[in-house]
Amino acid sequence: MKPIVVKIGGSTLGNHDTTLEDLVALQQQGMAVVVVHGGGQEVSNWLARLGISTSFVDGLRVTDGETLKVVAAVLGGLVNKELVVDIQALGGKAIGLSGADGGLLWASPKNVELGYTGEIVKVDPEPLRLLLQAGYMPVVAPISIGLAEGETTTLLNINGDAAAGEIAAALLAERLIFLTDVHGIHDESGKVIPMLNLNEAKRMLSSGVASGGMIPKVEASIKALATVPTVRIIDGRIPHALLSVIASSEIPRLSSEQAPQSQIGGTTIVPE
Repeated sequence: MKPIVVKIGGSTLGNHDTTLEDLVALQQQGMAVVVVHGGGQEVSNWLARLGISTSFVDGLRVTDGETLKVVAAVLGGLVNKELVVDIQALGGKAIGLSGADGGLLWASPKNVELGYTGEIVKVDPEPLRLLLQAGYMPVVAPISIGLAEGETTTLLNINGDAAAGEIAAALLAERLIFLTDVHGIHDESGKVIPMLNLNEAKRMLSSGVASGGMIPKVEASIKALATVPTVRIIDGRIPHALLSVIASSEIPRLSSEQAPQSQIGGTTIVPE
């Protein structure tokens, strides 16, 4: 069975929505689910508490040495383990790990301006396959092993959207779903674009229509579509958005009670 990769962030972290309930329901229905999480706001909160300034370039955090320590502690520790505990409290089976564990994600520094922010260069999905085969839901924090000139050097902070796209591509996932705190990708007039193909998504980047935090999501979608049939970007603030988007597909595994039939909207990105 091909897995579903779900990226959660923004409103889906700590705001008592239904996302974790939905993830557990999918697992209990026999679906293989891999979760990749963000937590940028929590990182920013801790940086502020510690008096460390932070900034972003094209939606990516500039990461110096002190910021990297906070990123690793907050994402790989606090956020990851809280999600695992919450999933298990709802009856799910989950194991938390970072991209550095088991050689899952390897990255090189993206550019000098971004510091210890990495760009993924290699994915070994075997640790995730082993966990899925054992009946667990992997919950992945976006931290990677860092490479410079082919040698392991340090940890690197990587964008959660990029991690989700690379993992979905490596797993040959059935689909990639981004749960975010916006209604989807917007056009120049601010309206949600319901459907994009690969070339249209690329044009959104080159034209500048996609901006800020949507840039890494579109880039990750383009990467994933090399092997993944469908990418969805939907508003995770809507109750049971994840179950609804699965129910609207060709996957007939959910009962009508578990899978609300309302149309979630958002943006679907397909290869052609």
